Amino acid sequence: MDTFEIGDQDFLLNDRPFRVLSGAIHYFRVHPDLWADRIHKARLMGLNTIETYVPWNEHSPVPGSFVADGGLDLGRFLDLVADSGMHAIVRPGPYICAEWDNGGLPAWLFSDPTVGVRSSEPAYLAAVSAYMESVLDVVVPRQISRGGPVIMFQIENEYGAYGSDNAYLQHLVDLTKRLGVDVPLFTCDQPFGTMIEDGSLPELHKTGTFGSRADERLAFLRERQPTGPLMCAEFWNGWFDNWGTHHHTTDAAGSAAELDALLTAGASVNIYMFHGGTNFGFSNGANDKGIYEPTITSYDYDAPLSEDGQPTAKYFAFRDVIAKHFPVPAEVPAARPSLTASVVSVSGSTPLLSAPPATQLVPGPVPPVEITGQYRGFYLYEVLLQGGGVLSFSEIRDRAQFFLDGVPVGVLSREAGERTVVIPHGGRLQVLLEDQGRVNYGQRIGEAKGLLGPALLNGVEVVDWEIGAVDLKSLDAFHDAALPFPDGDPAHAGVAGPSLSFATFEADGPGDRFLRLDGWTKGNAFINGFNLGRYWSRGPQRTLYVPGPLIREGANELAILELHGSATREVTFAVGPDLGPDEK
Repeated sequence: MDTFEIGDQDFLLNDRPFRVLSGAIHYFRVHPDLWADRIHKARLMGLNTIETYVPWNEHSPVPGSFVADGGLDLGRFLDLVADSGMHAIVRPGPYICAEWDNGGLPAWLFSDPTVGVRSSEPAYLAAVSAYMESVLDVVVPRQISRGGPVIMFQIENEYGAYGSDNAYLQHLVDLTKRLGVDVPLFTCDQPFGTMIEDGSLPELHKTGTFGSRADERLAFLRERQPTGPLMCAEFWNGWFDNWGTHHHTTDAAGSAAELDALLTAGASVNIYMFHGGTNFGFSNGANDKGIYEPTITSYDYDAPLSEDGQPTAKYFAFRDVIAKHFPVPAEVPAARPSLTASVVSVSGSTPLLSAPPATQLVPGPVPPVEITGQYRGFYLYEVLLQGGGVLSFSEIRDRAQFFLDGVPVGVLSREAGERTVVIPHGGRLQVLLEDQGRVNYGQRIGEAKGLLGPALLNGVEVVDWEIGAVDLKSLDAFHDAALPFPDGDPAHAGVAGPSLSFATFEADGPGDRFLRLDGWTKGNAFINGFNLGRYWSRGPQRTLYVPGPLIREGANELAILELHGSATREVTFAVGPDLGPDEK
């Protein structure tokens, strides 16, 4: 049986020095039918290991559940890593950051305000223990000591940037060992201040996270990890994007030089990201360091392998660096097949609120959305107002569209710090609330979403709100209610929102597409019922990636949730991605 251990200076694979050359691929950001392709391309770049996070909230959307099939089949992903002849590193959190909704922590966990966050609070630890048991049912049998690919297992994630609760970390270590993990346990933290010490325990192997000044960072790490192999557990070779900013890129040659410095110093590395993938559906996270900034749908990350799985200039620059130090396969990935642009017109539409979701009356102050039992997406608030005036809230999380007797009267945005809307007269007020992504870093993880009270109309509290969750898991009811546009209407007649519009298009068979929505404002797009993610005219990204396996031979259905309105009824399947202008 194979072994993997930490020696005085090196990782040891079967008692021989081994350098970990790893690349991050998040299985939950990639269509499962494409996992093998992405793993194979990592091997062709010269890597020997695949690293992945495990998102607790994705696997456990409601309390007591653990979904582990389809795109969440971690076992199958690890088996594919093994089939490729590569090793695996598993980082289950329970907090993962990753620009992922709530940093991977389930929103339902914090419906009880007494539950702790990333601490030794008993209710939190009980929930973490149940989650880890489910994860380790998958991982433990796939450790290298049992014939599988897993060689390392992380405890928490950059915990030193958040807290220093040693009892919490010790609980995770004891739990992990009790459940059968026998591969090396490690922590990773930024090499600044006391983060490495605060985020680890003496018995755990410490690694660093950084993207530049490799020699300096490794020296800092060596002071705090006097023996054992040096490792950059997140080599940041790119960055993520927020709505309304530019597309972040880093110079391929500069990143390759930093990678060369790491390898020349004898360090092991995990490239974050090797392949970023996509924040499908409503899975994106957000930052809030004074200004709320939701992350875009694309998680391309300017990685060596692009969002749609294509090798970039950075891929070949990294491959050349690795080849200076280690053998690399002779094979190189094939280029993307040429695509042909096509235009599709939506043929019918239905107002989103023509059949509003079932609501529950909540006596008293305006409630958070978590009371509905749905923890992502859209919600509807309703209340009868006896008169008009200025309606204010303590905070909007995250974006609210107001309708009085069906007529739009305003939009409030957390990002803009807006909290008041003018209501012209009394009537039935409906508020379409969008959760744009839960904060994934810092002290605001675990916070509630919705209209945060008190809700005051001319200084008097408005109570007894009705609230319901907009269910977009199936679009059948919306499709059945859609009315065709009148014959002869021009494509530039547009679509009023909020609404769901539908189109059918033909395809020869599976194959990647890039959906471009010029002239549309904001919403989500769906292919054959699969939620591709959010689009927004403010950019930077101008296309949504459509994974090839979603497309079937013959008729396919496109659905577009448009929140405001479009200047056209047409969309384009483009010949390639457009993630917006780079920073100049």
